Amino acid sequence: MRYGFVGLGELGGAMALNLCRRGLALTVHDRDETRAAPHREAGADWADGPESLGACDAVITCLPSPAASESVLDALIGTLRPGATWIEMSTLGQADILRLGRRAAEAGLRVLEAPVTGGVHLAHRGEITVLAGGEADLLALHRPALQAMGGRLFHMGPLGSAAVIKVITNMLAFIHLVADGEALMLARRAGLDLAQSWEAIRASSGTSFVHETEGQLILNGSYDVGFSMDLALKDLGFAMEHGRALGVPLDLAALTEQTFRRARAVYGGAAQSTQVVKLLEDALGTDLRAEGFPARLA
Repeated sequence: MRYGFVGLGELGGAMALNLCRRGLALTVHDRDETRAAPHREAGADWADGPESLGACDAVITCLPSPAASESVLDALIGTLRPGATWIEMSTLGQADILRLGRRAAEAGLRVLEAPVTGGVHLAHRGEITVLAGGEADLLALHRPALQAMGGRLFHMGPLGSAAVIKVITNMLAFIHLVADGEALMLARRAGLDLAQSWEAIRASSGTSFVHETEGQLILNGSYDVGFSMDLALKDLGFAMEHGRALGVPLDLAALTEQTFRRARAVYGGAAQSTQVVKLLEDALGTDLRAEGFPARLA
């Protein structure tokens, strides 16, 4: 089986490279051809565009927005043979994946959604969590490829199910990020050793995945998580849409979204999402730095 992969950014590039390392037949494309250098070195073929992926049995997309996903799908329709699979690993709203899934099905393509969660560092290690939505037999067909990219795989149900849980996990992560910044600032202003405080929180009932990972990048001062402010706000927007549609008040998510909007206004949409904590540092004139923490997660 030959796979195509479109979108070699921080996340997609790491996952595509894991496919190469596991020996899967792969053809890659990105608007920036230089991003494909490590994949070509690892044995992947290059496609000049999505419309050149017609020999593939399945095409995986990992893109920054619903508009980008739709643009690539437009190119794949009429290119892929009937019965081929589109595997969408981008973070989309449920309405987006259902609408695009219908378009793909009308063109004779099968669709599997497989957004991921856990961070770019886990993608590099092939340990990121995959959240799948779609028909069980289609998931079984592509399970080897998905497991080559991710450590844990959850089948959430029919198409659209994974989009909801992915937005939920990201919503929680952004809430935890803002809360972790406030917690570290309390420790700093109280005169506590920040490295020791980070360790104490990690060993406590108040710890979180975000504290244990992104908290290190804050203490280092690099903030380099490989995820932008724009992407964070896109995902928070999806969460708020779900809340309105389902009648669930999302008070903490709403406050977090406002905080991220302020951070984007100050630092720009391309800034690292972890820089939302820098708002508090700048407002108080107090940095959150400690020795011994990495600039990037291994």
